Amino acid sequence: MTGDPPLREPDLPRTAKIRPKALRTGWTTGTCSAAAAKAATTALLTGAEQRRVEIGLPSGHRVGFDVARCDIESGRWAEAVVVKDAGDDPDVTHGAHLTATVSWRVPAGVEIDAGVGVGVVTRAGLGLAVGGPAINPVPRAMISAAVAEVVDLTATGVRVLVSVPDGERMARKTTNARLGIVGGISILGTTGIVRPFSTASWRSSVVQAIAVAAAQGEHTVVLATGGRTESAAMRLLPDLAEVCFVEVGDFTGAALRQAVEAGLTEVVFVGMAGKLTKLAAGILMTHYTRSKVSADLLADVTRAAGGSSSLVAEVANANTARHAYELWAAAGRLRPVGDLLCGRVARVLERFTEGRLQARVAMVDFPGTTCVAATEPAWIGPTA
Repeated sequence: MTGDPPLREPDLPRTAKIRPKALRTGWTTGTCSAAAAKAATTALLTGAEQRRVEIGLPSGHRVGFDVARCDIESGRWAEAVVVKDAGDDPDVTHGAHLTATVSWRVPAGVEIDAGVGVGVVTRAGLGLAVGGPAINPVPRAMISAAVAEVVDLTATGVRVLVSVPDGERMARKTTNARLGIVGGISILGTTGIVRPFSTASWRSSVVQAIAVAAAQGEHTVVLATGGRTESAAMRLLPDLAEVCFVEVGDFTGAALRQAVEAGLTEVVFVGMAGKLTKLAAGILMTHYTRSKVSADLLADVTRAAGGSSSLVAEVANANTARHAYELWAAAGRLRPVGDLLCGRVARVLERFTEGRLQARVAMVDFPGTTCVAATEPAWIGPTA
């Protein structure tokens, strides 16, 4: 294998098409909040408990929701709950009780506030006011539109308090605290629909995380493929602020574009053998349905790093990148091969960004406790 590999970023479908049946879509926290707000507003206006409500999505389609609970207090306020169904998406907010408490206000118009379990924004870079509720623009628009279907907001004032019981606990399983959202979950959504195993949501979270880092004045972003590699990266670079570390998953290309757009100057990539092999081959979208580990590249990097002909042959027939890693380790060649592989990845990252980002790369072992190869010799050794 000679010369630089072509750069590729294959698209990923909304759902995993290899599955025997389609996965079920679900509803965003923003959609459920809008439905709860409409139900509560209707109950406040009519004095009648609501059991079913229909709202419009940003696309114009209309969808109906069951109202899990509806309470009215003497025409002063009403409260409604819609339980989030995330479909087949592994969403931490699946089953959350999106609650809207609605009351009249002066002047006319709608005021949307965060109650218990909805986060408060403490850092710039999220597109939301610091000190305000973590309710994104599209959900805000959906809530306003849903309320406007019940009352004339040019003449009537309505306050909507969105809360999520147990939302603070749910938020601990998200990156909210690192992004500067404290006290609960975010009310999110752009289409109103949760796509199963949504690539769009993960890509969006990566882009948002990098935007937040840039807004804090940081110049370096550290991309890690998962939880173990991110923990290892934090131990390798203890002086960097936590906001610099982004669990990028398969979306390296999207992360690099955002880093360039945000004006960052350096990227550090920390990964394991499989993802690094794909990146070294020029593949910037590394999901298993869209890219495979190249046995030819594994053999080539082994040869280039001075591996014996027998080791090259074994690696060429390796079942996986992990198998190749084990062969390198057994032959005492893990460090030279790994260093070369990291160097190739760094070159791909810099080519993809047309030299606007300086790249450094580290390979960690599979438990994530040791840096076994890197473009920076000082990184080699235990990270735990």
